Amino acid sequence: MTSLTHLDDDGRARMVDVGGKPVTRRTAIAEGRLDTTADVVALVRSDGLKKADVLPTARIAGIAGAKRTSELIPLAHIVPLDSVSIDFGFEQQAVTIRATVSTTARTGIEMEALTAVAVAGLTLHDMVKAVDPAAELGGIRLVEKRGGKRGVWRADATGAADPARATDAAAAGTPATVLVVSTRAAAGTAEDTTGPVIAEWLRARGFDPGDPIVIADVDVADAMRRAVAGSPAVLITTGGTGVSPGDRTPEATLAVLDRELPGVAEAIRTAGRAATPTAALSRALAGVAGRTVVVNLPGSRGGVADGLTVLDELLPHLIDQVAGGDHAPRGRRASASPERPEQPEQPEQPEAIDG
Repeated sequence: MTSLTHLDDDGRARMVDVGGKPVTRRTAIAEGRLDTTADVVALVRSDGLKKADVLPTARIAGIAGAKRTSELIPLAHIVPLDSVSIDFGFEQQAVTIRATVSTTARTGIEMEALTAVAVAGLTLHDMVKAVDPAAELGGIRLVEKRGGKRGVWRADATGAADPARATDAAAAGTPATVLVVSTRAAAGTAEDTTGPVIAEWLRARGFDPGDPIVIADVDVADAMRRAVAGSPAVLITTGGTGVSPGDRTPEATLAVLDRELPGVAEAIRTAGRAATPTAALSRALAGVAGRTVVVNLPGSRGGVADGLTVLDELLPHLIDQVAGGDHAPRGRRASASPERPEQPEQPEQPEAIDG
């Protein structure tokens, strides 16, 4: 068992010396939930409680909690925060809370993310207690952390996770998300004709995308952040990639990417230009956020079909690379001969996805 780093050789509490660690980009995601009644959930969603502005108040409280973690947790370091975001979701009898915190520092920020969830949840409890004093805050846990020597750690990929939840995820297929960016489809005045096509394409390749998420253009930044926080293997968006005033998908995508893949985006544009010259106007991006492959596709059925044709050849290889796989082309590697020891491989020539 690994020793507790916050205890010295005599068993006394201490603050860990992180002075020798490298400065890296670090992210932590935590979640929790406030279990209450269906009536309270409806009141929170409609902002119908006497204490108004429930969610904005809880969000600000969570951000403030993250910023003051070192004052609340005795052995936590003072960490400069690059960003803190608090997102809320709704179930029939619960409000879910998710905090994403990032920094560029020598130590992790798991405690900041957990504190943000706890303080946001306690604030929600305070706001609803007049209606439901029996509301229960719980399920606070670390979901994911990135950066430092461990790279990417996810709760559902470790023994500490709920085995039943991990089994269910494996049985359902590799997680994926489809995000449809269309103000008219979100308002119900137009049919979503691209999301189901992408979802079915993913299912045929062993992914579990669930139902497409349809949002208005103005909500794309928050939706992208929530989608990436869920850590799907693939996130494909459709719509909002042009030059109209309301098209914001590329900007929202760039904000969550750790690395861009310009070759993928250009390959999709090239495929579209063969049939539609105006495909050259697309500002779509592709890249990697943590271990999630993110790809923007146009909002038309033809543009989606062209993009999926390109991804059909690239996506398996790309996911393998992001997951740290060997990804050597088939037939390239031969076993070492007894008379001649195996030599280190030479770097492969860049392929289309490397730009």
